[in-house]
Amino acid sequence: MVFWLLCGVALLLIITPAVAVVVSVLVKAAPALRWSLLTNTTGDTANPGLQNAILGTLVLCLGVLVVAGSIGVLGGIYLAEFATGRLGSVLRSASEILAGVPSIVIGLVAYTALVVGLGWGFSILSAILALSLLVLPYVVKTTEVSFSQVPRSLREAAIALGLSRLTTIRKVLLPPALPGIISGLVIAIAISTGETAPLLYTANFSQADPTGALFHDPIGYLTYVTYTYVTLPGAQDQALASAAAAFTILLVLILIFGGRAITARQSKIMARLDV
Repeated sequence: MVFWLLCGVALLLIITPAVAVVVSVLVKAAPALRWSLLTNTTGDTANPGLQNAILGTLVLCLGVLVVAGSIGVLGGIYLAEFATGRLGSVLRSASEILAGVPSIVIGLVAYTALVVGLGWGFSILSAILALSLLVLPYVVKTTEVSFSQVPRSLREAAIALGLSRLTTIRKVLLPPALPGIISGLVIAIAISTGETAPLLYTANFSQADPTGALFHDPIGYLTYVTYTYVTLPGAQDQALASAAAAFTILLVLILIFGGRAITARQSKIMARLDV
């Protein structure tokens, strides 16, 4: 009874601050919650909205999914199935070190190498690569762990059937590992959604909708609005900052519950196959 009581107290200590944050943000954002938030940009002086910031955030999330997702999943598969000995240890250590690098340092490196060094300027591609570098270790690690948790009997059965290594990975090991990989991708995108420091160095900010240009084209995003507008003295600006925070929370929740739904569906499919 004492153990379960302590567990309940610990659960309340987790839930209460989370609920308080969400409620506080929604209350402060209430004056700005209107349809024009989705139709107007932050550059509209009469009635500013968040259209450019929402679209920019979605573009960045999609870019991170493509870049960090493809490289991270392939890197995790390599570490789980091919990297052995000293090479594997070096690569894993490098991934762990990268996970500990502060996001603002990654932003500074991206600014020096991409924005200035390669002459890309503040751009969508610079921002996507900076965010992808930030979340890449999470995708690599979750993919490696997901593959390592697949029962060894499946590998042995594939070898007994004469399947090649690549076919074994694609047809036998990937399906049961997919729920864990999806969870890692969702975490990576959620982390990138809430980042501001790397984007200040790489994307700057634009009050117009994204044009689709990869170079020399700043882009808007929600966290910049929250970070900047909350310090402005006007009540409308502070309400807009809270609205941007509310949309950021909503996007993260959609990612989390969407990822769980996909994971649950994949787990049910694998359970039916086991039967």
